[in-house]
Amino acid sequence: MSVITPAPFTTRVEIDGTFGVCTSTHWIATAVGMSILERGGNAFDAGVAVAFTLQVVEPHLCGPGGDVPVMVHRAGSDGPKVICGQGPAPAAASIAHYRGHLGLDIVPGTGLLAACIPGTFETYMLILRDYGTMRLRDVLEPAIGYATHGHPLVERAVATIETVQDLFREHWPTSAALYLPGGNLPDVGGLFRNPQHAATYTRILAEAEAGGGGREKEIERARRAWSQGFVADAIDRFCRDTDVMDVSGRHHRGVLTGQDMATWQPTIEEPVGLEYGRYRVLKPGPWTQGPVLLQMLALLRGYDLDKLSPADPELLHLWIECAKLAFADREAFYGDPKFAPVPMETLLSEAYNAERRTLIGETASMQQRPGTIPGYGGAVIMKGIADGREAVSSSGAGEPTVGRMGQSRGDTVHVDIIDKAGNMFTATPSGGWLQSSPVIPALGFPLGTRAQMFWLDEGLPGSLAPGKRPRSTLSVGMALRDGKPYMSWGTPGGDQQDQWSCQLFLRHVHSKMNLQEAIDAPAWHIEHFPASFWPRAARPGVVVVEGRIPKATIDNLRKRGHTVEVGGDWSEGRLTAASQDGVRRRAAANPRGMQAYAAGR
Repeated sequence: MSVITPAPFTTRVEIDGTFGVCTSTHWIATAVGMSILERGGNAFDAGVAVAFTLQVVEPHLCGPGGDVPVMVHRAGSDGPKVICGQGPAPAAASIAHYRGHLGLDIVPGTGLLAACIPGTFETYMLILRDYGTMRLRDVLEPAIGYATHGHPLVERAVATIETVQDLFREHWPTSAALYLPGGNLPDVGGLFRNPQHAATYTRILAEAEAGGGGREKEIERARRAWSQGFVADAIDRFCRDTDVMDVSGRHHRGVLTGQDMATWQPTIEEPVGLEYGRYRVLKPGPWTQGPVLLQMLALLRGYDLDKLSPADPELLHLWIECAKLAFADREAFYGDPKFAPVPMETLLSEAYNAERRTLIGETASMQQRPGTIPGYGGAVIMKGIADGREAVSSSGAGEPTVGRMGQSRGDTVHVDIIDKAGNMFTATPSGGWLQSSPVIPALGFPLGTRAQMFWLDEGLPGSLAPGKRPRSTLSVGMALRDGKPYMSWGTPGGDQQDQWSCQLFLRHVHSKMNLQEAIDAPAWHIEHFPASFWPRAARPGVVVVEGRIPKATIDNLRKRGHTVEVGGDWSEGRLTAASQDGVRRRAAANPRGMQAYAAGR
């Protein structure tokens, strides 16, 4: 059965020019990025400035206490590189401590026990030092200015604060002091200020500039102020001295220390890649979920997708079943390869995927079916089956879904930049959400909670261990076309990130949609596998689709056995993307939520 799809619809024009493009999940951040390019900065300078700005204007989606994967391509270099800004578990974070001493069987999704080493600041300093051209002041001043003088608070931030306001009032007074000014909710669109956040970065800048010398010396002094100076000291004291209520219903102190911060630095790594027609798609390694997109493509390239329209039920069925297999492998095999070898070469091989394709039939599978590779992997842990109340609402998948104790699926931000020279920057900063952990009053921001993605069961690739990176949902992507650096793209959305990113890529490649058309097209996601966020439940067989998906397609999927839930017409995806072809630079941004924008000329 085929569904006739009308000509692609776009909410906005695809940005097209020759000077440079910047696209992100917030209009202010996009404007900041373009201002850096206009002042002569390159894509890496602009990317760092955008990332610092996003911490201020979207505090419910990212913060200084969080983490970030970045992919960069320097024009004329030997290819893109991944920069790992995912801090590992603290030295005192062990299964023995969490299970034996604290009596937990799962890492709480909020509070201090889920804090890994914050990875953002050190990562941005590495990029600025090794790839950028500007001084620290140039890239920090926009964020300091918006934290000092205020920015219009978006509706989703206010909605998040409203959901956890009782938690703030009863248990997290430092968060209440900032986010409930005068005891009241802040106004949507009102100017919101965070003077202590501004003071933290102002002090770092002052210490960086105090010793003289060039930009590299300033950056090194800024790094010391963060990881070995007053910032690390404040985090150490807060974790050591503060009892924090979390989703376990109990108060706990943190295990993160200043020594943990002083001994960690981000690393530069090679991406993982897959050939797909004239493209080579690149993702970070399996310390993220990034390779799951490559596994989906490795399965899908066995089918003739050119003949299927973007809303054809056959396309959706094949995609859904391939995604189930890929995500089962994510659960069974992925983890920090420094601790547990991950057989990526086998997982992406044609022989392995040809065998996996034989599992795909005409009806929906309700099973978790990871592959078998001797000597690798572990079981798929099923902590529970989520009921309908945990389904993604029509307000959008991946938005911070918070409960009384602050339980959260979490969300994030994304940025893509390509400058005139062809330098490329893409990043997905996340964590340190205002709803995830109480504000550290001396700093003006909370810690992250990425350690909730570890298992407290022994012997799994994703089992908790000191110094180990959690298998993060955070993902970035680049693609070469005909051997040349071509595009970068990504999205917020937790477990949905690589699902939506895969759909954009397929529409762009097979349906010949431009970037904006591919972003605007109706989208969907599955919830078949164990979620990465507390309480780690699964919803086998569930696929959530936008209301714009044709009724004939939905009916066909249900006949095949899929549990189809229909969300709002514009409820799926937070994508941004940028591309280059010769001298042309193009970019696009998601219209859903009305705050992501692309700019360029």
